[in-house]
Formats: sequence, C-alpha cells, structure tokens
Amino acid sequence: MHDIFIIGGGINGCGIARDAAGRGLSVYLAEKADLASGTSSSSTKLIHGGLRYLEQYEFSLVRESLKERETLLRMAPHIISPMRFVLPHHEGLRPKWLIRLGLFLYDHLGGRKLLPKSRNVRLGNNPLGAPLKPQFTSGFEYSDCWVDDARLVVLNAMDARDHGATIHTRTEVVSAHRDDHCWSVTVRDLVTGHREEISAKVLINAAGPWVSEVASGRLKINGRSQSRLVKGSHIVVRQMFEHDRAYIFQNPDGRIIFAIPYEDDFTLIGTTDVDVGADPSAANISEEEITYLLDAAGEYFAKPIQRADVVWTYSGIRPLFNDGEQTAQEITRDYVLSIDAPKDQAPLLNIFGGKITTYRHLAEEALAKLADWLPMASPAWTSGVALPGGKFAISEVDDLAGEIRKAHPSLSPDQATRFARTYGTAALDWPQGDFGEEFGAGLSTNEVGYLMACEWARTAEDVLWRRTKLGLRLEPKQVARLEAWMKQHQPNAVHQER
Repeated sequence: MHDIFIIGGGINGCGIARDAAGRGLSVYLAEKADLASGTSSSSTKLIHGGLRYLEQYEFSLVRESLKERETLLRMAPHIISPMRFVLPHHEGLRPKWLIRLGLFLYDHLGGRKLLPKSRNVRLGNNPLGAPLKPQFTSGFEYSDCWVDDARLVVLNAMDARDHGATIHTRTEVVSAHRDDHCWSVTVRDLVTGHREEISAKVLINAAGPWVSEVASGRLKINGRSQSRLVKGSHIVVRQMFEHDRAYIFQNPDGRIIFAIPYEDDFTLIGTTDVDVGADPSAANISEEEITYLLDAAGEYFAKPIQRADVVWTYSGIRPLFNDGEQTAQEITRDYVLSIDAPKDQAPLLNIFGGKITTYRHLAEEALAKLADWLPMASPAWTSGVALPGGKFAISEVDDLAGEIRKAHPSLSPDQATRFARTYGTAALDWPQGDFGEEFGAGLSTNEVGYLMACEWARTAEDVLWRRTKLGLRLEPKQVARLEAWMKQHQPNAVHQER
C-alpha cells in the first residue's frame, strides 16, 4: 500500500513526488513516456513572474510567481540563472507610463532580494539597441530567470527517488478503481509488457494535457472537461545578437514574444497561443505559427529573419483551466486543484493549469488539500532546499566549472562549463579517468551511461533534447550511432526505484 500514486512525470507530478517523499510518504509515480516528454520540456525556458499577467489583473499569480522565482534560483543555481530582459518601446502600443507602472509593481510585488530592479534604457548607440531597427531608441530593462525546464523535472524526480519514491517511466496506467477506501491501479510496462497492480490511499492525476482524458477514461470520473488545450510553439534560429540580454517584444495583437539567447550559438523565439481543441497529441508547429513568430520578431530586428534561418522548432500543449475566456491569450495561467472524493472513498486530485515557475508551491498546496487523508505527513520542507547538484552559491558557477576540470582533466573548458550548468556539483562525484568514446559535441559514452543508469534516459531523444540540448549540435550519423549504442546497453537502463 502506497500513500500516493501519481499519474504523470511532468513538472507537477515530479514536484509533488519530491515534496511528498520528503515528508515521509510512500510514493509511486508512473509516466507513460519519458520524464518531461510533454509540456514540461516545451516551455519558453523561463522562471518568471509573468509581466503581461498584470494587464489581466492576476496580481496573486504574479506575486506568487515572483516569490517562487528567487526560491527556485537558490535551489538550482546550476540550471537556473538570472537574465535581464530588454523591452523596446513601440510607439502606438502600450504607453510608457503604463509600462513603468507595470515594472514598478513587478519590482515590488514579490519581495525581490537577489535580482536587480528594472530601469529605463537608451537604445541608440548602445549594444542593446544594435540588433534592432533604428526607430527603437528607448526602452526598459528588468529581471527574470532562465531555466533548463526538462532538467528541472528530472532533478525533482531524482530527489524524490532519493527520498524513497518509486519512479517508473515508460509505464502506462491501464485502469484504476476505488476499492475499500483505496485505489487499485493497474500499470503496464511499455517496454516489457509486464502488468502490475498498485494500491494507494490517494490518486493524483498530473497527466498535463491528458488530465481530462485520464479522468473520464481510465478513472471513469464523469463530468464536464475542465481543461482547455492551448498550443505554444517556438522557433530556434542562429544567434541574432552577441550580448547576454533577452528581448521581450510587444505585438499589435496585444501579445508579446521573447527572443532569448539559447545554448550560446542560437536565439530562441516564442511563443504562440493557439487553441487545439481536445487532441493533446497536436503538439506540432504550423507554418502559420512559424510565419507569425518570424514576422513578429522581424518588426524589431534590423536583420531580416527568413524561414531558412530556422534550425529547430518545438511545441507544447498547455492544459489550462477552462475559465471561459474568449481568446487563448486571456485564459488564466494559474492552477486549479480539483478533488473528487465521494463519501468514505479514496480521493482523486486532478491538476489543471499552472506554470513551471509555481510548481513547487503547487506541490505544497496539493498536499495541503490532501491533508485529511494523509495525516501522517511531515510539514512542508522544500523551500530553500537545494535540488541535486545545486548546493553552491549563485555566483559560483564559473568556479564550479574550474573544480570540475581539476577533477576531470580530460574535459575541455567548454565541456567543464556545460557539466557545471547541467549537473552542478554532482559532476564532481563522477569517477575520474577517460570518459570513453565520443559521439560528438563532447557527449561521451560515460556521460550517456550515467544518464541511462541514474536519470531514466532510454533513447537518443531523451539524451539529446531533454537531459541535454546537444541535439542542436549532433549530425544525423552521430545521432544514429548514439541510438545504436544505447540499444546495446539497455540492461543498464532498468527502472530506477528506491
């Protein structure tokens, strides 16, 4: 008998698993694909308050997000880093006084301590204005944070496992029913076909875009769908500018897009907001979305961006709570926790919406809602407790890269920096010596073996696009060689349990 069974290995499922396991609860998490293989690896890669949500009067959401921004920065300084955003003023759109007011609120709502406040900037004769068209002569600059979203999910899963949770990937929930005040959940290993029945006092549906489908299908919970699926798409192009600032651009349709430095040599541009009906599998960028992002960025950048400049695209489906708003961009990004608990029966908690920034607080709220069924749980504990590899100061990333290179002299400076920003202090614990055969871009057999043995990686896609972003750098032949090597070494990639 487990205390909690969690469906879904995205940021909310893994965040709850970590929090619950750390409170002494027994946790079983099943993910039908790879960790973070859905929405949680398809974000704009930001830990942010959501400046535009102020226009929708979502002050509590912005306040909570701003507080969490600095909490998460302390918890994971290897995969989360401060970033400054430049907002060029566009004549004819939002007036300067309104932007100043929004930035004043943004600076003060969340009790900012670590990050610098906003300021006015002159863009003429300024490196920040150099990539932009000459009519953009002034603007604003403010702070938020960058995050490796997929690694944030994996680190939460690893910490959950370290606290005793059982984490199964490539494991599908076939059915579930309430029986004698508990849930009986049948799962099937999609690799071996093995089926197993798991008992749990509480069931949490954190299936992301599939939350309503799981509730009405496998769980047989009737009722109107409470989720509204909205697709957000991004494009990646070759580096558009050399400085380390990001841009936030206003558009005439009222939306905003970001242009963000990405993996040193690229620029990430996004996102869109497109309703996709009821099909969670529709996470593919359309040509209309690509054109929209190219045109929106082209309104600001002096150098034209062509369709041929796009080197990669990705899309994710946001399972937003259906609050009845007319357009996708107006729907709340706040989360809703819905409990289904008939009298004397085990509870089901369905999770709708949410942002990656607020996942930790969502986990605390979820366990607070379930407190009547889990009275043995210890108090909340995750605030300020470092994730794996994150026990160092925010300013010490470069020093850590130096320590990693001393521990592993065969690494180049660039490799040591990548290790510091991917694995943090955990890289210091790796066995010393040769890293083995290299597949390309510094990715070695030893690193891949670690990802298979300790981070649930089973395919080249898991390694290249979620555990790292080296998929941008490997050629097809190198990817094929990596995939073949991983298939030969799958016995090392068994499910990592407690």
